[in-house]
Amino acid sequence: MTTTVALTERYISATIRSLRPETQDDVRAELEASIADAIDARVDQGESPEDAERRVLTDLGDPGILAAGYADRPLHLIGPKYYLVWWRLLKLLLIIVPVCAMGGVAVAQAIDRAPIGSIIGAAVAVGISVIVHVCFWVTLVFFILERTGADTGVKWDVDQLPEPTQNGAGRADAIASLVFLILGVGAIFWDAFIGFFPTDGAPIAVLNPGLWPWGITFFIGLIVAEALLAVAVYARRRWTVGAAIVNTVLAVIFAIWSLTLLLQGQLLNPEFLSHVFTDTGVTEETMRILTVITAFGLIAFPIWDIVDGWIKTARARRG
Repeated sequence: MTTTVALTERYISATIRSLRPETQDDVRAELEASIADAIDARVDQGESPEDAERRVLTDLGDPGILAAGYADRPLHLIGPKYYLVWWRLLKLLLIIVPVCAMGGVAVAQAIDRAPIGSIIGAAVAVGISVIVHVCFWVTLVFFILERTGADTGVKWDVDQLPEPTQNGAGRADAIASLVFLILGVGAIFWDAFIGFFPTDGAPIAVLNPGLWPWGITFFIGLIVAEALLAVAVYARRRWTVGAAIVNTVLAVIFAIWSLTLLLQGQLLNPEFLSHVFTDTGVTEETMRILTVITAFGLIAFPIWDIVDGWIKTARARRG
């Protein structure tokens, strides 16, 4: 048997040094025998011992990868067993957690009367920090699961297959928009003529009576436009870029209109605010906090509507 020592010994030492001590001797013996046999086979075919040794060790590859195979140790951060669970959970958390954190910080800054630049800066800084932490800690958990071989408890079966939703989603949106149109218009007229807050005297409207007729007409017009857009999307059986643009414009118009009225004190009925809050001992500072929270609600819902429209558009284009 023909052998050479220098390269083979270096290769075996590099392979076994990261293995558990109790397994090193067995792996060394196995490698010595297999390498020697492979070298002898090449020498018998006419190669020189030096060339044969180099070719055999080169074919074996990186000793670190070979050692990982002996140790049954993965050389990836998150393997296929956990990857999809990790990716789905990470996407869900990145949608929810940073938005909630940024919104909370922005509300707190606004209540503290911070300038708009400080509000945006603090919200962005917190958002970036939260994104980094979410990515790091979720990945760390799955890294540990990968190395320990623990079970995530998530099992797949055929009942989890998604239903075709292209047409169903459009129909549901159209029906929901029409129902919202009916309920919204009904609520506006109910508020004006019957009232949601009965008193000892005449009912008090929530919306400012000064919005009649043109302000309320404009509001109803926005609701009708949203309903018509949903019907158009259903008729096309898909969201388009044009529909997403129209949806964005309607949402921006509603946000600007409602926020302007709120900040000017023209959106809600002053008599309603006095009856529900001022007369019951609510302080002016509390009223300001409620106004800030209401303003963020009037911003959040249009943003959600815009993002939802563009997500549906992207899905339709991929489909």
